Amino acid sequence: MADTSDFRNGLIIKFKGEPYVIVEFQHVKPGKGGAFVRTTLKNLRTGRVLDNTFRSGESVDVVRVERRKYQFLYKEASGLVLMDNETYEQITIPQELLEEKVLYLKEGEEIELLVDDDEKIISAEIPIFVTLKVVETEPGFKGDTANTALKPAKVETGATINVPLFINEGDVLKVDTRTGEYVERVKN
Repeated sequence: MADTSDFRNGLIIKFKGEPYVIVEFQHVKPGKGGAFVRTTLKNLRTGRVLDNTFRSGESVDVVRVERRKYQFLYKEASGLVLMDNETYEQITIPQELLEEKVLYLKEGEEIELLVDDDEKIISAEIPIFVTLKVVETEPGFKGDTANTALKPAKVETGATINVPLFINEGDVLKVDTRTGEYVERVKN
């Protein structure tokens, strides 16, 4: 059992029966009344963010988690098949753990799973930036750079992202998986 004095950014606690990570916290000591801790919490299962206030010294349950690296092998009807990088054991996780980020996942990509003491998977994270090849887009026209116009481009995983007009089929792009936005063109 821990209390509010143990709070730090990134600490995972059990709140209302769900695992939450402390995104931000602030200890407040008003002129009158008791001190309290104002927190911003993110649900690791749903991604929902909420603000909550704890009384100073209030007890909380800390969730002990282990980060494990897995390699994404392929998709199947029951979910995503992953391989443990150390034991080479294969597991299948539901696609819902990654939400829409599964659109940017290609074979061989590394996934990090958060696993609690009961060997239950709490959440899954893919790299923030991935490199994807453009398989389909309209050709850009020379001199058409007066504004920052964007065009849709389909990448090798099947996702469609908006890219600048100078991007052509076969180009390799760096994509931000948090927003699904084009970052830059990668040199081959």
